[in-house]
Amino acid sequence: MPKARVLIVDDDTNLLDSMRRQFATKYDLVTAQGGEEALEIMAASEPFSVLVSDLKMPGMDGVQLLSRAAELFPDTIRILLTGFADLQNAMDAVNRGFIFRFLNKPCPLASLEQALADALRQHGLVDIQRENYSLKRFKRLLEGIVHGFSALVEARDPYLAGHQARVTDLALAIARELGLAPDELEILRIAALLHDIGKVYVPADFLNRPGVLREEEFSVIKMHPEVGYDILKNLGEDWPVATIIRQHHERMDGTGYPLGLAGDDIVPGARIIAVADVVDAMCSHRPYRPSLGIAAALQEIEQGSGLCYERPAVEACLRLFREKGYELPTIAGNVS
Repeated sequence: MPKARVLIVDDDTNLLDSMRRQFATKYDLVTAQGGEEALEIMAASEPFSVLVSDLKMPGMDGVQLLSRAAELFPDTIRILLTGFADLQNAMDAVNRGFIFRFLNKPCPLASLEQALADALRQHGLVDIQRENYSLKRFKRLLEGIVHGFSALVEARDPYLAGHQARVTDLALAIARELGLAPDELEILRIAALLHDIGKVYVPADFLNRPGVLREEEFSVIKMHPEVGYDILKNLGEDWPVATIIRQHHERMDGTGYPLGLAGDDIVPGARIIAVADVVDAMCSHRPYRPSLGIAAALQEIEQGSGLCYERPAVEACLRLFREKGYELPTIAGNVS
């Protein structure tokens, strides 16, 4: 693990030598003899976790240095060394947000070491806050992309309007019934919202034609899980969204597509979406037939339990409808 970077600024060379002897093995320690030199070092190097500065120095004093550092390098934690006579200046610097802590000079090395440890803990909290903010921004961006892709698919096939949102709602209800963890639920939610993204490859005429498709036309439609996988496969192994999308038409007995996978070779998220997808598809109006209704849909998954569809997912789905009063959403919307 790399050492924390610490910059100590003082015009007293003897003090800097003492600091180097005390802390050089523990920290990646850099020293400067004035404020201007310190700012040049900070601008030309990797970020410092902590900046320690004396108050009284020729030219730029410590308060000026730390106030400039607060503007230019806000994540660096700042400590001011000051004599008792300058206590008011130090308090003003604290109140104005320039420094994290001030220490009286001469400062025992043990006190400075404790202050450095506290400052590094504070720097760690700053890093965590920044990462959390970045994650929230990324999540908002991802959410917008996901719903944009979902809307794109539904715009090409009006009969799919609301389908992906309803499948997501039911898939999450089944997953909660099965006790999936929160991170698994989030991956499943994204995958369900985008499970038909590969249909952007399918000619709109194939999707909306009221008559029976020819075999070669249906074979094009059956490619949509593979196309969806190709679109999203770079999300990474920690987010197996693309794999779930690729496998959501696989069946437990190996009769599904595109890979003919069976049993445990199908990832759990895909097994859940397979059940939710069939239920909503049978309950939806399609160009080639009217809705078959929820009773027929539940009969289909019950008869196919353990054969086409995973038994625990089917049982959870049946409980939701028959015992817990679950109903498919009547309108599309954000699903959380």
